[in-house]
Amino acid sequence: MARVSPFSSPLLLGFDRLEEMLDRLAGSQPDGYPPYNVVHAGEERLRISLAVAGFDEDDIDVTLERNALHIRGRQVEENGAVYLYRGIAARRFHRTFLLADGIEVDGARLDSGLLHIELTRPTAPEIVKTVPINGAGGAGG
Repeated sequence: MARVSPFSSPLLLGFDRLEEMLDRLAGSQPDGYPPYNVVHAGEERLRISLAVAGFDEDDIDVTLERNALHIRGRQVEENGAVYLYRGIAARRFHRTFLLADGIEVDGARLDSGLLHIELTRPTAPEIVKTVPINGAGGAGG
């Protein structure tokens, strides 16, 4: 049986990319690591903060691919380390955030075990445009 899309209405035109993004998001199963916050940091600003204790700048990659912000982390094991107890997670992670059209990534910084990624969400100007209607035959209407 075919899946009925909420975007199948003939009144919703051009939303196929949004539907693809929602499908991609539904297919990802986040495991909750690393924990993160999304903060409204101003009228047109957002900040994503990830708890990445123990990771250095060289251990983390932040990439933007189409509208997907990918944050990957991997730590190098200490050679010869023998742990009596290991309570600090040292595992790989891959966290993806889908960004709306127009959101820009301004930068990232690592501070006290938190990776902060700054985003700008510019306000779209409201545009009203009159579309002229051309007659089929020209004169005589």
